[in-house]
Amino acid sequence: MSNEATAEASRRRTFAVISHPDAGKSTLTEALALHAHAIAEAGAVHGKGSRRGVVSDWNEMEQARGISITSAALQLSIDDVVLNLLDTPGHADFSEDTYRVLAAVDCAVMLLDAAKGLEPQTLKLFEACRVRRTPVITMINKWDRPGREPLELLDEISDRLGIHPTPLNWPVGIAGDFRGVTDPQTGGMTEFTRTPGGATIAVGEPLDAHEAARRHADDWYRAAEEFELLTASDHAHDQAEFLAARTTPVLFGAAVLNFGVAELLRTVVDLAPPPSAWTDVEQQPRPVDAPFSGFVFKVQTGMDPAHRDRLAFMRVCSGRFERGAVLTNARTRRPFQTKYAQSVFGRERKTIDEAWPGDVVGLVNAQALRVGDTLYDSRPVTYPGLPRFTPEHFAVFRPRDAGRAKQFRRGIEMLDQEGIVQVLVSDRRGAQAPVLAAVGPMQFEVAAHRLEHEFGAPASRDPLQYGVARRTTPESAPVVDRQRGAEVLERTDGVSVALFTDKWRMSTIARELPAGSLPPMFGDDDGVDP
Repeated sequence: MSNEATAEASRRRTFAVISHPDAGKSTLTEALALHAHAIAEAGAVHGKGSRRGVVSDWNEMEQARGISITSAALQLSIDDVVLNLLDTPGHADFSEDTYRVLAAVDCAVMLLDAAKGLEPQTLKLFEACRVRRTPVITMINKWDRPGREPLELLDEISDRLGIHPTPLNWPVGIAGDFRGVTDPQTGGMTEFTRTPGGATIAVGEPLDAHEAARRHADDWYRAAEEFELLTASDHAHDQAEFLAARTTPVLFGAAVLNFGVAELLRTVVDLAPPPSAWTDVEQQPRPVDAPFSGFVFKVQTGMDPAHRDRLAFMRVCSGRFERGAVLTNARTRRPFQTKYAQSVFGRERKTIDEAWPGDVVGLVNAQALRVGDTLYDSRPVTYPGLPRFTPEHFAVFRPRDAGRAKQFRRGIEMLDQEGIVQVLVSDRRGAQAPVLAAVGPMQFEVAAHRLEHEFGAPASRDPLQYGVARRTTPESAPVVDRQRGAEVLERTDGVSVALFTDKWRMSTIARELPAGSLPPMFGDDDGVDP
């Protein structure tokens, strides 16, 4: 079994795609699925023209708005390698979902817009990768549109991220006139030819240096010279430095046209690390050939409108997963039966009988599981949990129809367990008027939409004028709760949360309390500062 687990892990790559909104992340996800022959025709967000919607953006709000608001898992295969691809939300309001996904992958593909370069959300997500020492592959996208000079973009990566870029190819043609990319293996180039609407795999014709010069003249000579100078001046790829997260391989492409996608796919297969030992809460590594263990990094309801079931996404960390096995939940120490286990491809699902380290398994109707849970077989293990972000927006939700109160409570409970929002309650407000806390206001829109359309419980929401949240001690909670411009509520995990109108009001109140009465919401055991 141990040899089999090691062999299966060695041929898996588990990675996420991260980017700022509108950099083309979901389009790239679809293009990767196309090139891996998992789908016959690529779509684009909104299904523009005659193209259908992306498989990873399955949520009704995602399709309507053209943005990713929840992560999605897709399993692809190329040659003998299994790719577990996790598409992440790009919008800053859903950063917490993205951070959870990054905790479950071994590598990340960072997508940059050729015209905009590094944008705020990209910087935040890269920092999350840096903290976890996750290797990052960079793709500069939208080279089919006017953009910046490639050397300028490399300088920006180096200066602002503090990581050394090592280009694996170089664009032939300026941004907006994309001819192809250099091929360092042959010394020539790959010339791209458009397909109608970019819906099918773009033709990539290999050209030797002589033919590249004949067809593309100055564009070819410029690209070949710049690439040669870079690789000769400490910009050549070093696998050890990449795995140590000190360098980032860089490629160029245009996902909407499927240009450069095959090169990216091959780079993930060849360079991305396979699953390795996971470290438990006692800082002890658990090898991939140890008895089974898995980590729940996401819970999602509403993926199947016909059944309204609940799906827990579990990353296999070690050993072999077998459907039907009775595992132990490390948090509750109770048994959990895995009778209904599925692989996930966007919204589509199919039953699986086994999975190996790096694979993502969907556990159906997993009401007993929470985000951050560890499941194991035979040898106990607990992996570090996932943080809760510090909320900055607060609103009271109430059912519009008192007759739907039960459905409203059920919906709020589900949203809390999924981590869509944090739910705060108090005796003063009552159970039918919970305060929802969020990183960004769009989370409230998602919550309201899902309460109405998934749980049949339309809700009103009233924003609160609080902007700062802190934990508070049991001794200080009553004192804070009596102050003007402050309120204390309890989070569903038992944490007392003090809300303040602003940081100045918080500082004024804090001066009247014992030291340490208002610790930050984030910390080693509770969360991170987004």
